[in-house]
Order: sequence, then C-alpha cells, then structure tokens
Amino acid sequence: MPTLELLRPDHADALLAFERANRAYFARSVPDRGDAYFAGFADLHAARLAEQAEGVCRFHVLRDAAGELVGRVNLVDLVDGSAELGYRVAESAAGRGLATAAVAEVCRLAATAYGLRSLTAVTTLDNPASQAVLTHNGFRPGYEFLLDGRPGLAYRRTLTDLAPSA
Repeated sequence: MPTLELLRPDHADALLAFERANRAYFARSVPDRGDAYFAGFADLHAARLAEQAEGVCRFHVLRDAAGELVGRVNLVDLVDGSAELGYRVAESAAGRGLATAAVAEVCRLAATAYGLRSLTAVTTLDNPASQAVLTHNGFRPGYEFLLDGRPGLAYRRTLTDLAPSA
C-alpha cells in the first residue's frame, strides 16, 4: 500500500534522485524545472521545509509498498481555506493507481488535518492521465489557459464532503 509522508530533511537525497531520474519523463507533460532547480536543490529543499514550518505549504513524498520514493504530492499557498495541489509520480510507477490514491489521501488530509475547504489544480491539455486523476478525485474542470506556452486546464474541488462534522 502506498504511503504519504510529510516532507522531512532526510528526504532530500531520495527526492533529488527521484527528480533527476524522471526529469525527461516529467518534461513531456509539465514544464521542466530547469538546471537551476537541480544545481540548487539543497537550498530549495531547505526553503520548502521552511515554508512548511510556517504553515503556508504542505509537501509530501509518496512511497510505494516496498518503501521506494515514487512521487510527491504538494499543497501550496494555503490561504483562506484553499490551496493549490501539485503532484508527480515516477514513470516506473505510472499506471498503477498511485497518483489517484495519493491525491485522494491528500484531499482527505487537506480537509481533516489542514482545515482546507477547497483545492485547485492545473494540468496541460495533453496530459489525459493527470486529468483522469483529478476527475476521479472529484475535481471539476474550470477554465483553459496557457501553462508555459502550453494549453492547460484549471480544476477545482470542494472538500466539504471530507470535512469533519461540527
């Protein structure tokens, strides 16, 4: 069973290896992070941990049943009960339902542990797998836009069905 772990300092090496190993795969469907991301990864990791400590973001790593880091699921810009969802799963783990399960779990956490009422997400129009993950998890398409020059689609999901009863 896959598990989500809140980002920690000791995830740095495995996370960097994951990003490097999947860079070309990710660049086929999302804008590339660029060389500066990899060159300055240690500082970026520390900055992400600081943002998380401040409560403005929640970063998660996804581990498969064998414990291998196979993805990440992030909630950024936690403001006024809302956040933006972002996720990526390794090429070697694609097509096994891990992204769908991880997004479902982070939606549950967003509502129950982080006190959020809604999430937004974006994907490129040429990424039907990501669109399927979002719609399977109750996200509804909104408006089209350009994401680094590529046609994209914004999604939104309310979390009221997952929130604890008052």
